[in-house]
Amino acid sequence: MDYSNHPFPGKRHTVFGKKGMVATSQPLAAQTGLEILKKGGNAIDAAIATAATLTVVEPTSNGIGGDAFALVWVKGELHGLNASGPSPQELTIEAVKAKGHDKMPTHGLVPITVPGVPAAWAELSKRFGKLSLAETLEPAIRYAEEGYPLTPILGKYWKKAYDTFKKNFTAKEFEAWFETFAPDGRSPEIGEMWKSPGHADTLRKIGETDAKAFYEGELAEKIDSFMTEHGGFLKKQDLSAYKAEWVKPISTSYKGHEVWEIPPNGQGMVAQMALNIFKQLDTPVWQHGNTLHQQIESMKLAYTDGQAFITEQADMPVTAEHLLSDDYAASRAKEIGAEAVDPVAYELPQGGTVYLAAADEEGNMISYIQSNYMGFGSGIVVPGTGIGLQNRGADFSLDDSHPNALKPGKRTFHTIIPGFLTKAGEAVGPFGVMGGYMQPQGHFQVVVNTLDYLLNPQAALDMPRWQWMGGKKVTVEAEFPNYLAQELQRRGHQVEVMADPGSFGRGQIIWRNPETGVLAGGTESRTDGAIAVW
Repeated sequence: MDYSNHPFPGKRHTVFGKKGMVATSQPLAAQTGLEILKKGGNAIDAAIATAATLTVVEPTSNGIGGDAFALVWVKGELHGLNASGPSPQELTIEAVKAKGHDKMPTHGLVPITVPGVPAAWAELSKRFGKLSLAETLEPAIRYAEEGYPLTPILGKYWKKAYDTFKKNFTAKEFEAWFETFAPDGRSPEIGEMWKSPGHADTLRKIGETDAKAFYEGELAEKIDSFMTEHGGFLKKQDLSAYKAEWVKPISTSYKGHEVWEIPPNGQGMVAQMALNIFKQLDTPVWQHGNTLHQQIESMKLAYTDGQAFITEQADMPVTAEHLLSDDYAASRAKEIGAEAVDPVAYELPQGGTVYLAAADEEGNMISYIQSNYMGFGSGIVVPGTGIGLQNRGADFSLDDSHPNALKPGKRTFHTIIPGFLTKAGEAVGPFGVMGGYMQPQGHFQVVVNTLDYLLNPQAALDMPRWQWMGGKKVTVEAEFPNYLAQELQRRGHQVEVMADPGSFGRGQIIWRNPETGVLAGGTESRTDGAIAVW
């Protein structure tokens, strides 16, 4: 039986609930969030439990050694958490070049930055949780110890990663990855059980110590020892110095709503910039070539500027406020004509990620995202711990004149972004689309689908997506209307139809009715998405 074969089109409907809802990319993880809600936890506790379980049941996209961001709605106020980690103190441009690299490598020891995920769990639990961190991690520990069967999309990407790693990663520092994720000398199959006792032990230590074991104690010692043995840069002093940062979320207005994102170093404001440019143009028309063209052109201008300028706010050559201003949006909108263009960065004024959404009966809601970056991240696993370390440093530039240039203790331009929607001071709800550089493009399309086309949460996610790839190149999904693809080609876009939807992101949405408290959720049909509801 081929679990990846789907010869017929499927259709999901919006899921409704009242007492609580968790939407994410893996059914077992969503169920752990519901388990915690029924145990007396709130939406934040449920999100922590789901996130921890995702490190076990979807290691192809995230892990304990990754980064996280969150937007948390509690008692009528939205809070932002930036749990992305900085580069190690020993990681300099000179040190990277001394190892023979003329640009940041994508895998191995060099691009590893300080993980923020355990700190995110601890901060969220301490500030907003009702249960202890140890209690919320219990379901994840259980799955790591007892094992679970692989789901179809998980199995697909696990095998793809194994085939790549087996071919390319033969150095000694990669051995623990194969011991952990290919214990039988191969990737586990769809439906086959896999477990990771070391991962369970690590989660237990994180829960018992509110993550102190990871940053100051036994786990930090193991990371430091491994890095020292193999010539890596991340050390115990980098871990002990780390603190997740509570930040003020940033917003832009669109169709009577506020669209919220985490401020830089994250790329969330790219979606906001694109929305601001797009709303300067013609009134959107459903499934119309000109509207679609203007959406793509708005996104490519916003993304070009985002990649040129976004990094740590202190190192940005222009403020976030200016890039979200009406003056910026109007100036960029004037450059959009009837034909596709190769975008050029704005002239400055002088002077393999997981996403989840959770909500509870009390009105608490959370938009949460965590990632090891490129699938399994760096490919480096600390032996016996289940800790797969991220490769987030791969986005640093080795050009010391670039805003995102590598330097010790700096956080890089970051792809993972949670989103949130409000209206007139009331929460509408959390949304997000994971998937590298697709993420702000996914946010943009979900917001337009929801507010311009009035699509329900599931339909807003299911609508065929496009993705700007650079220059005039645009990829579209196989279900994308052919007449629109042809219209884009006539306007100068280089359109490529993709048979596999895997590169178009994976989203989740929960909207809350402010009058009844009823929750309406949509989950991603492009992955093993599920909604657990009460």
